[in-house]
Amino acid sequence: MARKGGAAAAAVVALAALLVLAAARPAEGAVTCAEVDLNLRPCVGYVTGKEAAPPAECCAGVRRIRALPSGTAERRQACECVKQAAARFPGLNADAIRVLPAQCGSPLPFPLTLNFDCTTIP
Repeated sequence: MARKGGAAAAAVVALAALLVLAAARPAEGAVTCAEVDLNLRPCVGYVTGKEAAPPAECCAGVRRIRALPSGTAERRQACECVKQAAARFPGLNADAIRVLPAQCGSPLPFPLTLNFDCTTIP
């Protein structure tokens, strides 16, 4: 049990560091990485396999991310922010990430994968 708590604490510390780094770099579009990170923070347990389903707070964040980008540049920025956040967490469950929007009933304008080319978003 202590080991799971240690891993969760490490994930929280890593996410906090990510938020500080994202806030320090201003985004080109109206969407900021800090905004995206904040909305996805409650999803960490689900995408790391520690929770069987995304919690309500996670799905609320996914819905907020869906509503954030209003144009092509903003959608591409949000996509890049999601990829950057995911890349910082080793051991993520790719299937859980991919189906997260569907699990929350809120499809995003881009797929949640690490290898998606965000520049192809219209």
